[in-house]
Parts: sequence; structure tokens; C-alpha cells
Amino acid sequence: MFLTYLRRELRRRRKAALLVASGLALGIALVIVVNSVSSGMQQAQGKVLESLYGLGTDMTVTKAAPPASEGGRAGPRFKFDAQDGDETQSSDIVMPQGFQTLASSTVDEVAGQSGVSDAVGGLSLSVLKVDGEFKPGEFKPKEGGASGGGGGGGGPQGEVRGGGAAFDVNSYTVYGTDTARQDLGPLTSSKITDGRTFRATETDARVAVADSAYAKEKKYEVGTEVTVKGTKFEIVGIATADSGDAAANLYVPLKQAQTLSDSEDKVTTVYVQADDSQRIDAVKSAIQKNIPGTTVTTSADLADTVSGSLSTASGLAANVGKWLSLAVLIAAFVVAGLLTMSAVGRRVQEFGTLKALGWKSGRVTRQVVGEAMVNGLVGGVLGIAVGVAGAYALTAVSPSLTAELGAMGGGPGGGGGGLRTGGGPGGQAADKAVEIALSAPVSTATIALAVGLAVTGGLIAGAFGGWRASRLRPADALRRVE
Repeated sequence: MFLTYLRRELRRRRKAALLVASGLALGIALVIVVNSVSSGMQQAQGKVLESLYGLGTDMTVTKAAPPASEGGRAGPRFKFDAQDGDETQSSDIVMPQGFQTLASSTVDEVAGQSGVSDAVGGLSLSVLKVDGEFKPGEFKPKEGGASGGGGGGGGPQGEVRGGGAAFDVNSYTVYGTDTARQDLGPLTSSKITDGRTFRATETDARVAVADSAYAKEKKYEVGTEVTVKGTKFEIVGIATADSGDAAANLYVPLKQAQTLSDSEDKVTTVYVQADDSQRIDAVKSAIQKNIPGTTVTTSADLADTVSGSLSTASGLAANVGKWLSLAVLIAAFVVAGLLTMSAVGRRVQEFGTLKALGWKSGRVTRQVVGEAMVNGLVGGVLGIAVGVAGAYALTAVSPSLTAELGAMGGGPGGGGGGLRTGGGPGGQAADKAVEIALSAPVSTATIALAVGLAVTGGLIAGAFGGWRASRLRPADALRRVE
């Protein structure tokens, strides 16, 4: 009886039912789109951090930057031998990025902290290559100048003209990798696309892996020899970053990197993996407490420094979008409730007659709530369809977003040197932003949220209408009989 009457009344008032369902569908569709875009922003931000941090890395440990009162860091110094005549000079300056290093024993200290699953050290280096030549000036005697007695030195009188120096300065990055433990750190965010990666036994071998973009620029191939500070390395593999820029231009065994930079038993960064991703903050606190003089940076800390259009869009999705969808959803619920009340008001004669025939107020209320629930479910189905279609359309037409990881003291390898995407773990500045394709994935949780909102909307509308219907009396129907 209940279902038969329900179906008949909905069919008879289908225009009003569709109006209520459409209002709910609009609010639900907007919620789906906003949640999907927000989820896409989080995925995009994760890709940015992944390209920098390395797969499986939960946090990094670096040396804390010295107080400003202790003076700044010493910059690079170039020394050339004085030569007579035209002389070509070349020098490689290899230095730890950020100018701050930790003892290699720090890796074991970090690994021994409660909640740490694994820890691996790495040494991030900047290489400045200076090539050029000095050209001495030419002595030009003064016309008519007398020899001897000039200046008390007995030498000819005149002046030196011309001469000078012309140098080209190129820079690139080298990352010292623990070849025996390559499952953690920046190299894990790249895939070997040619050749091979390091062998576990190549802890001190003169081999290198080159980033694909850098290899293309320098025309390096597998088997090519590259010289760093007079040491020749054979390129055994070409690696392509999964997203964004690679952590470094070249990767070499950790011991070789320490030798190149005169940083024996030193690292710039300790990459840490936690036992439980839910306890990252606790592990961070433990490391900072038990290992003084270090700075611990988590992916959440780095996420706060992401800027560019990705950050702008993420902020809009998180703030304006959510508040807008909430406002529209509340408005849809209120309108659905008011429309249901209005519909009940137009059915006074019908409900009064049913009560005169013996229907209890509870049965009338259940009838109204049942109709409102069906309207809510129909609105939910429509809202899910529109929302999913909108999310996929947004994915298809949305442009790429840019992201830059701004300067952040104490970032991986930075030691206060500042870290940006494309700069790798050592803190050098990037000369280009990371481009990320925006997507709007619709998850099962989002669909479940939409169903819950549809049911909630039906209950709210039914509550409005049921309250109105429960107050009707049989006498109300008799007053309206013409």
C-alpha cells in the first residue's frame, strides 16, 4: 500500500519532484567537482615533492644553519698559477651544496631512532667549471722618453696596454649515492631509460649515471667519459625523472663524491623512512631532540613552500571552492525543504481526507518523508552523473600548472641554503618551474559522500514536509471542499 501510493503520487507530481531533485543535484555535483579538483591538487603536489624527495622518503635530516652572528658561509675561491704569455687555465671547484655537512655517523644515529625504518646518506655537490685564459699586457715605451734614471729604477719609461682575462663559468650538480642502498633517496624518483644503474659493489668505482635532460644537452651517451675535477667517470646509465626535474645532473658513488669535494666521511642529507606514516611528526620530534644541530624536514613542510599556479589553484580549491560548494549545498537543502512544505500545503485536502479515513499522523508523515527520500536519491543520481562528467571534462580541458618549491632554510641538503624544484636536494636555485598536468580524479569516497548528501537532503526535505503534514487536521480538508 505504501509503495503503491508513493509511486502514484510521485508520478502524478513528477514536475515538482524533478524540481526538488534538480536543486539537490546541483549542490551534490558541485561538491563532487570541488572534491575531485582538491584531490587532483594533492596528487600534483605529491608529484612535485616526489621528484625532489625520492620515493619512500618521509623526511630528510640536514645540518642546522649557523646563527647569523657567526658570519656567513665562505664562498668558492679560484686559484690559478701565474704563467708568462698566453696561458689557458681550467679549474673545477667542487663544494657541498649549502656549505653544510654532517658526519657519516649521523646516518647510523638517525637509523637507530625509534620509529625509523631506514636511513641513507647522500652528498649533494655543486661543481663550478672555469675555463679561460689570461693575456698579459704589452709594454709601450713613451715616445721620446730617455732610458735610465726614470723613476730611479733605471728602467725604460712607458706604460702597459692591453691584456686581461676571459673566462667561461659553467655549473652542474653531482650527487653522491650510496650504491649499496639505492631504494631510498632522490635517484629512486628516476627510471633508468638506457644502460643500467649502479651495482651494489661499485661503492668506490669511477662510474656515473646521468640525468636524461643533462645528457641530451651535453650529448652524453652510455659509455661516454665525463671528467670532474680531473677524475674521469664512465657513464653507465641514463636516468629520466618521473616528474619534474631530476635531483642532480650526475650521480656518482658516495665515496667518489666525498673524495672530489674533500668531504671524507661527510654527507649533506640523510633520507629517512618511517615505520608508520602516521607517526612522522613523532619521529621528527625524536630526531631533533636526540641529534642536536640538525634540521628535520618532512614532505608536509616542503608542501607549505610550493608556489606558482599550482599553489594558487590549490588555495582556491581548498578555500573558495569548498565554501562555495557548502553554501550551494545548504541552499539546495533549504530550497528542497521549502518546496516540499509548499507541496504539502497544496495537498491539505488530500491529507485531511486521508486522516478522516483513519490514517494516523505518523503514517502521513512517513508518506511525505518517503516521497522526499526518493526525490533526494534521484537528485543524488543526477548529481553524481553531472559531477563525474564535470570532473572528467575539467581533466580533459585543464591546462598544465606550474610549481616552484621556494627557498626554505634547512631543506634537504640545504643547510639553510634554500631549496627549489629542479634544484635537487642540495638547495641550488632552479631556473625553471615544474609543470604538472591537472587532473580531477573521482574517488569512491567522493561517490560515497555524494550518496550521503543525497540521503541527508531527502531527510531534511522530508522533515520539513513531515512536520507540516503532521499538523493537518481532517477539519482542514472539509473547509476547502467547494
